[in-house]
Amino acid sequence: MAWTQADLDALKAAYASGTLRVRFSDGKEVTYPTGDDLLRRIRIVAAELAASGAGRPAPVGRFATFRRG
Repeated sequence: MAWTQADLDALKAAYASGTLRVRFSDGKEVTYPTGDDLLRRIRIVAAELAASGAGRPAPVGRFATFRRG
């Protein structure tokens, strides 16, 4: 499954609210056995998004300016 930032947000929201059932952006629903399992999935998804660059904001271009005188 290709994870999205929305999936990670859904996992984090479920963990923060104390629920173990998560509905992902593709409509799939998963119930994790324990909070530890849910936390483990959050870490896996976050690592995969970071590795793919999907969780990063778009780069901002910066240009140097020079003046004579």
